[in-house]
Amino acid sequence: MERLPDVIVVGAGIFGLAAALELHAGGRAVTVVDDGPLPRPLGASTDISKVVRIEYGRDEEYMALAERARDGWLRWNAEWFGEPLYHEVGLLLVSGAPMVPGDYLHDSYYRLLARGHRPERLSSADIAARWPAIRAGACADGYLNPEAGYVESGRVIEALGREAGRAGVAFHGGAPVRELVERSGRVTGVRLGDGTVLGAGETVLATGAWTPGLVPELAAVMRSVGQPVFHLAPADPAAYAAPRLPVVSADSARTGWYGFPAHPRTGVVKIANHGPGWPVDPVRDPRVVPEAYVPRLRAFLADTLPGLADAPIVYTRCCLYCDTPDEHFWIARHPGRAHLTVAAGDSGHGFKFGPVLGAVIADAVDGRANAYLDKFRWREIPTGTVGQEGSRYRGAG
Repeated sequence: MERLPDVIVVGAGIFGLAAALELHAGGRAVTVVDDGPLPRPLGASTDISKVVRIEYGRDEEYMALAERARDGWLRWNAEWFGEPLYHEVGLLLVSGAPMVPGDYLHDSYYRLLARGHRPERLSSADIAARWPAIRAGACADGYLNPEAGYVESGRVIEALGREAGRAGVAFHGGAPVRELVERSGRVTGVRLGDGTVLGAGETVLATGAWTPGLVPELAAVMRSVGQPVFHLAPADPAAYAAPRLPVVSADSARTGWYGFPAHPRTGVVKIANHGPGWPVDPVRDPRVVPEAYVPRLRAFLADTLPGLADAPIVYTRCCLYCDTPDEHFWIARHPGRAHLTVAAGDSGHGFKFGPVLGAVIADAVDGRANAYLDKFRWREIPTGTVGQEGSRYRGAG
């Protein structure tokens, strides 16, 4: 008789695969359920790159977790990836006005110093001299953090899937999960769209923006929004390749814009916005970037990276966020449905934590103490709560 898995993990994005690897390493029999492929084209955990940064403004808890995650990316480079998929090219954070106490750049910079890091403070002239791709005078202030960069996110998901399979994690695809299966208030598994029932002792939902569809009681605290992503083809990719251009946060708390150096394999420059976005139904809506974002992109490029202002857009993507009102993750056992753990609520800043997410989720599943589970707990969120992720733009969408 075939043994039921100890844990079913629904979702093979960064939350789900990190959890599956950690739970399996702890001795659990784990099955990952996702109708794939890996990476899932419409999921959040894909595309060519995601930022890895330590900066979290005033939030020292996230900064401490991000430090551990950055160490984890270096370890995964050495142990699992075969070639570097985390590229530590540095993060340049610039502002159109001098940094002042209370703003994201100022608070991040001084907390980095307090925690023993060595960010390099830069004047407007310094920035113009070192990175000629950035328009002279576009930036009044800023700093470079060399302990940051980006990961090739889609390839990371492929690599983690291979590692999980090699380690003994089972995968079940072919049909999406339609609903949870319950008996006497206990979740006993999932029912797929083709009617198949998969049972397990514990069920973990790492389903991002799809989570409220399976746990409707979370609809009030999880909102799906799209964010615009553009891939540009510069005439001279070498002019935008690291180290001639690092990852750039272009006053993101006031503008939302950030970008990457030319990709080492494709030569494209990715530019995206971390802002309010627009509502997206993950099942029904087309994943199309609204045309109104194109002139906004061109205006940003003309002001900050003028050599790209007329570069062809070769690809656009709607990056799907699963937002919580306070923008903290939601990693917790369900208080009223036994043997169900939810690991979602990325709020647009989850991927960078990949190497440490698995341990947090596994501790939630196993009921172990973890310093971060209070921050990510199942919680009541008052009406009018404002998001607390400091790098995010909160102006008009």
